[in-house]
Amino acid sequence: MNSYKDTSVVYYPLDLIAAIIGFATYWFREFFLKSAENAKLTEKLKKEDKLKDQFLANTSHELRTPLHGIMNIANTILTKEQQKLDQTSLKNMNLLITISRRMSYLLDDLLNVARLQEHRITLQKEPLEIQAIVPGIFEMLRYMVEDKPIRLDMHIAESLPAVTADEKRLVQILYNLLHNAIKYTEEGNISVSAEVKDGRVLIQVSDTGVGIDKETQSRIFLPYEQGMYGINDGRGIGLGLSICQQFIALHGGTLSVRSESGKGSVFSFDLPLASSSDTPESHSSPHHQETANRFKEDYAELVLPDTSIGELTETGMSPALLDGAPVHILAVDDDPVNLNVLAGILSMDPYCITKAHSAQEALKLLGSRQWDLVIADVMMPYMSGYELTQRIRVNYSVSELPVLLLTARSQPADIYTGFLSGANDYMSKPVDAMELRYRIKALTTLKRSINERLRMEAAYLQAQIHPHFLFNTLNSIMALSEVDSEKMIKLGDAFASFLRISFDFLNTGELVPLSHELQLVEAYLYIEKERFGDRLSIVWEAREDIHLMLPPLSIQPLVENAVRHGLLRRLKGGTVRISIVQQKSDTLIEVCDDGNGMDQDIIDQLLNPIMKGKSGIGVTNTHRRLIQLYGQGLSISSKPGEGTTVSFIVPDHRNR
Repeated sequence: MNSYKDTSVVYYPLDLIAAIIGFATYWFREFFLKSAENAKLTEKLKKEDKLKDQFLANTSHELRTPLHGIMNIANTILTKEQQKLDQTSLKNMNLLITISRRMSYLLDDLLNVARLQEHRITLQKEPLEIQAIVPGIFEMLRYMVEDKPIRLDMHIAESLPAVTADEKRLVQILYNLLHNAIKYTEEGNISVSAEVKDGRVLIQVSDTGVGIDKETQSRIFLPYEQGMYGINDGRGIGLGLSICQQFIALHGGTLSVRSESGKGSVFSFDLPLASSSDTPESHSSPHHQETANRFKEDYAELVLPDTSIGELTETGMSPALLDGAPVHILAVDDDPVNLNVLAGILSMDPYCITKAHSAQEALKLLGSRQWDLVIADVMMPYMSGYELTQRIRVNYSVSELPVLLLTARSQPADIYTGFLSGANDYMSKPVDAMELRYRIKALTTLKRSINERLRMEAAYLQAQIHPHFLFNTLNSIMALSEVDSEKMIKLGDAFASFLRISFDFLNTGELVPLSHELQLVEAYLYIEKERFGDRLSIVWEAREDIHLMLPPLSIQPLVENAVRHGLLRRLKGGTVRISIVQQKSDTLIEVCDDGNGMDQDIIDQLLNPIMKGKSGIGVTNTHRRLIQLYGQGLSISSKPGEGTTVSFIVPDHRNR
């Protein structure tokens, strides 16, 4: 048109503008439609995700009951049929229990994830000592390293200050990190260290395991991330580290990892330091009273009439008597406030409380007297309540010295570890004061009933004079009446003395004078000497000025066993030697013979608390009573054909 009319017309791109507006309108329409659709899909996904979490939580609850049923049945079979199962079946049953336990941990993780997403976890922060928590977790995981050349180490200074944290969650964090470290370490060391850095406590869990590659490190803290150590082996469902990260975040810290493939891993997290007024050492500060009050509320709002916690004595109130004798309880906790609260709870009951501020101190006190119950906290520095219980079980059975464990955690892993360590009972804190008192009453009553049964058993065994001994002694008296009337009278007097002392009511008591016990031994040996003449030689090595209190019927069964089973079974007989020697801090009592002797299997059988058969039951009874009273029983040294030496020690402090 411009060329035809030879004129110039101005061009306006209205068509392009209209087209652009049209396209833009279409694109904006599509954008808003897609945005609305995405919003609907997002909302739907959130609902589905919530339903998924709810499903997992419900499933976890539903699976818990049958799973624990499987574990209980497996444990029952293993306990009852252990002697009948071959090694392969025994190994498979233990594997079944281990797998069930692992499934139980997975269910706990699923429940924790649901609680974290719903913000239903509230921290109960308090001053905590890391060095008191780690040993207990080591004991909980000890079963995992039994078949591996792995050493668990703790590198934490005793002077490390306390942190502010929730004990249950801190235990769970360390448990998960150590559990993962053990799972992916075949040999070497796994250690926990802690130090103060930039005003916070930095805690590190190190292992010498398979390590983690860089690509895996970027996603190991995501939930449901499997194969997190670079090994897609299907072990776990990838929740442990995610849960740890969220718990640490709730404490205001961060979780990080430093690792290389094949060179192990180091997981680090930090916690805030406890303020000086919050630490357990600051007992004179105003906050101490608040802490004590809070602990009193935890222990069922205990009210102490006219008595503050600071006024409690080392043994609580004046100890009353139960069945004529005080009940002695050894309370073990590294927190003095806890010990005072426990003493306060039991102050109105007939108990004499002795406090120990560490497991090591408790072990030293065990031999100082006869204890009726040990109450121990689980989380203590350098030696946990679990390890303390194991040490106690070396010398005391569950009936001879009950152990009650207290802990802030009540997860199945804690309870299993407690009972596997040898504990009689287990309570989670905060405890209910009434429940605690009834549990203590049940355990102390059990202990004292066992003591009474053992004493009565010893008296009953002594009263059950063997018919052969009775008839043979009477025959000897009758024979001497025709040969030597004077010897007959002496033998009759010895026999009457033996019967009188055997049926003496003193034999049912806890302690008798040494002279009472020796009279019985002398009467018995006089009778046997008259019967067997030169076949039996007797050597006494005991001063008359030794004054001693000891359990009744503790020497006579040893002498009788030496004569009957050691000497008189040999045609030529032999010599029995009774030695009583006062040492610096105790008295050593020995009964020796040069008779038949015995091998180690018979010795082990005699010292077995659950003895099968009747032979030597008097020796077994004596051994158990000595352990209950002094913390150590009989010592037996013997070789076949060379004789036997049986000895025990009476500490001097028990005779004051």
